[in-house]
Amino acid sequence: MNVALRIDPPGTRDAPMEAGLGPVLLGMPHLALNGLSETWLLRELGHRHWLLLARMAGRRVPDFRDRQGHAVYAAFRSVAIADAAFDRVGENDVLEIVTSLSRISRTQIRSRHLLFAGGAPLGEVTMVSVFVHRRDGASNHTVARVEIDGLPAIEPMADDAAPPGGTGHPRPVAAPGAPVILECTPCPSQDFNGAGFLYFTSFVAFADRAEWQLDPAFARHAITVRREVAYHANLDPGEAILVRLLEACSGPTGWRHHCRIERKSDGAVLADIRSVKRASQR
Repeated sequence: MNVALRIDPPGTRDAPMEAGLGPVLLGMPHLALNGLSETWLLRELGHRHWLLLARMAGRRVPDFRDRQGHAVYAAFRSVAIADAAFDRVGENDVLEIVTSLSRISRTQIRSRHLLFAGGAPLGEVTMVSVFVHRRDGASNHTVARVEIDGLPAIEPMADDAAPPGGTGHPRPVAAPGAPVILECTPCPSQDFNGAGFLYFTSFVAFADRAEWQLDPAFARHAITVRREVAYHANLDPGEAILVRLLEACSGPTGWRHHCRIERKSDGAVLADIRSVKRASQR
C-alpha cells in the first residue's frame, strides 16, 4: 500500500489529523537568512510523516503502542535532501508539498516530499523512519526497533531509493584522529523533542554550527544543495557531543563536507552528515 497525498488548502477537510497540512504561506517562522529554513522544513516534514503514519495504520491520531502498551515513536533512520533551491523563495511565497508514504521493511516507513513554489520545483526530501521504544523505559542508549500491527504489506524498495547509509551496513566507529570542529552539550529546551530524544533536526543544526566555525565567510552565504543524514544512535539530556570533520572539499562556487557526530562520553557514533553547499543567489 502506498499512501499518496496532495494536500488541500487548510479548512477544506474535516478530519482533525488534516489540520495544518495545507500549503504554507512563508513568513519569518519558515525562513532563514538565505531563504527557506532547512530546520523548519525538516520539522514540518517530520510532522507530516508522523501524521501520515497514523493514516497508513488506520488511526485518527498517531498514538502508537507496542503489544505491551509502551509508547512507540518514529525515529528517523535517514534523511536525504536533493536538488534543493531554497534561496528561490522568500516572504509571502506559498510552499506546496506533495507527499507519498510507503512501507519498505518490517519496521521502516519511507516518505517522499516534493517541494514547489509558484509551480517551480524547490527540491525533494526523502525520509526513512523506524518504530522504536526504550528497552528499559529510561535511557536513550537503549532504544530498540519494534513492529507495529495494522500496517500495510511491505513494498519493494528500488535500488536508487535506498536510504543514506543503507540498512544492513555495520555501525561506523568513532574517528578519534579527525579534528573536532564543535563540542557542546545539547540544550534540553531547544534540542530535544517531546518524547525525550535528541531531535533529528538538531543533528543537522550541529553540523551547520560546525561549518560556521570552520569557514564563517562562506557559511554566511551558504545554502544546501544536497544533504544526506544517517542516524545511528541518540543520547540523554546532559551528555556532550563532538562534531568531527571527516572530509571536506571547497572551491569558488561551493563546498562539500562529511561531519560525524559522536557521544563524548563513550565515542558512540550518533550520526553521519554529508552536505553539499553553494553560495546563495539572494
